[in-house]
Amino acid sequence: MKARYQYRFYPTDQQQRSLAQLFGCVRVVWNDALAICKGLEKLPSNNDLQKLVITQAKKTLERQWLSEVSNIPLQQSVADLGVAYKNFFDSLKGKRKGAAVRRTEDSVRRHAFKKVGRPKFKKKTNQQSARFRIGGFTFQGKQVYLAKIGNVSPIWSRDLPSSPSSLTVIKDCANRYFLSFVVEVEPVNIDAKNQSIGIDLGIKTFAVMSDGSKAESPNYSSLDRKIRKLQKKLARQPKESKRRNITRIRIAKLHNQIADIRKDFLHKLSTKIVSENQAIVLEDLNVSGLVKNRKLSRAISLQGWREFRTLCEGKSEKFNRIFHVINRWEPTSQICSDCGYKWGKLDLKVRLVKCLGCGSEHDRDENAAKNINKVGTGHCHDSKRTQRNCKTTSVAESVEASRITEASAR
Repeated sequence: MKARYQYRFYPTDQQQRSLAQLFGCVRVVWNDALAICKGLEKLPSNNDLQKLVITQAKKTLERQWLSEVSNIPLQQSVADLGVAYKNFFDSLKGKRKGAAVRRTEDSVRRHAFKKVGRPKFKKKTNQQSARFRIGGFTFQGKQVYLAKIGNVSPIWSRDLPSSPSSLTVIKDCANRYFLSFVVEVEPVNIDAKNQSIGIDLGIKTFAVMSDGSKAESPNYSSLDRKIRKLQKKLARQPKESKRRNITRIRIAKLHNQIADIRKDFLHKLSTKIVSENQAIVLEDLNVSGLVKNRKLSRAISLQGWREFRTLCEGKSEKFNRIFHVINRWEPTSQICSDCGYKWGKLDLKVRLVKCLGCGSEHDRDENAAKNINKVGTGHCHDSKRTQRNCKTTSVAESVEASRITEASAR
């Protein structure tokens, strides 16, 4: 399987100017090729696009400066545009994630999946990147030579497991530089301590596991307040001004701090969970629908639920683990994990529930995690069989208030 290894480096002033020129050429080639594709009814091949926006463009007076940088990243930019269009058309046809229609055995159900959008023009203020394939970069001891850039010295925080097949030079919005290598890694065989685990994701408590353990979310509130304050300042500043650009970079640095804290937390948590359990079960959350709640959208967006799911899925393949995602419509918070009695929907303020069937008391999130684990491993209770003849009412009603312990009453 393939993996990315990313290292930060600090270019010299001359290398920064050379990289800025390279990023600009890659961006111009992408935009020129995209403009040609939008003006044609049928997409041309990559070879034809390369001849138009690279080979022939270098002979013109307006684009003759394309010859001053390496030709490999320019060709890769056109190839990346072809991949972007392929993903867009596959999304429309339902051949990849992002399709609008999902067929089931019973009927055709339409879900609001976000489609893969059309390729867009690149901007100078966004993240910049240039990709080198083999031949455009070489290793010279602890340094990496980039064609027509020179030797750069990345900070080797860990060794590469194998020879990289490609290298991407990245400059983010906060003016940080990275080298991203694509390498081939071998699966790791580690004995699991537990057979399976179910995980219920939340906001304040990021993850509640079926074994009773919990993972608290990092506190992003102070950094988020600074971002909101600077965003208001940015909105009042005139465009194309130097002070606006300074404020924009300050906001980007704060966003990077939050992203780095979240990435570190998610990597450590996902590695711990995947290495200790043979089967990992998550719930399919409708994140795009949940963020429409204007009161919780910002807090939900900061958590990184989808990123955590992607990390667990990738590391499960690396550690030879089983990864399951159950249906989002499973009533995991409405069923007793011990006897299978279904008590119905509960208000979010209700955190502790006492089952009317067996009398056991459950933490709401821990009970949901246990049900997620049972559904994912195929050992879920039959809630219809265990349901009583009487009408099931929400335990949050006043007549059953004595059977509920809320968070404030602990």
